[in-house]
Amino acid sequence: MGKLYVTRHGLTQYNKDEHICGATDIPLCEEGLEQAEQLAEKCFLLADIDMIISSPMIRAAQTAQAVADKLKLKISYDERLREWDYGSFEGMDRFTKGFAEAKAAWGCKMPGGGESVFQLVHRTYDFIDDVKKNYPDKNVLVVCHGGICRVIDSYFNDMTVERFMNYFQGNCQLNEYQLL
Repeated sequence: MGKLYVTRHGLTQYNKDEHICGATDIPLCEEGLEQAEQLAEKCFLLADIDMIISSPMIRAAQTAQAVADKLKLKISYDERLREWDYGSFEGMDRFTKGFAEAKAAWGCKMPGGGESVFQLVHRTYDFIDDVKKNYPDKNVLVVCHGGICRVIDSYFNDMTVERFMNYFQGNCQLNEYQLL
């Protein structure tokens, strides 16, 4: 039985400035690069990661590359791991009026062409189902984003709406799930 290790990318300037960053493709800041190196060391010490699958977005790809270099593994990229598209909220302060309410309207797309929670959940659950089917005995590291981490946790753990909306995974925090 394999494991799914899940991590959020390292810190970005948008994270530091508390700006909404979903589909906006920005790199890690210096602190984020350091976090990625620390994550690589942690993964090296685990000594059981067989493969890495990452979001193709630059902040996740940079984080995955640090681990891949340390573990001497190749990275596979999967579009389904891209962060939630927050539509017209992209780049705004994360406390912008209406943002929390828009996130909680699960069946509604974010204004300005964004995604709904249901769309995000569908593509993320589809990804996990494929990993379970294709790599049942592998230990897979997934490098992704906060919104995706939240959905992955909901796949493996029952969540109330309140817990889902308040779930937070820190930059380069590593969670482990059993691929049952």
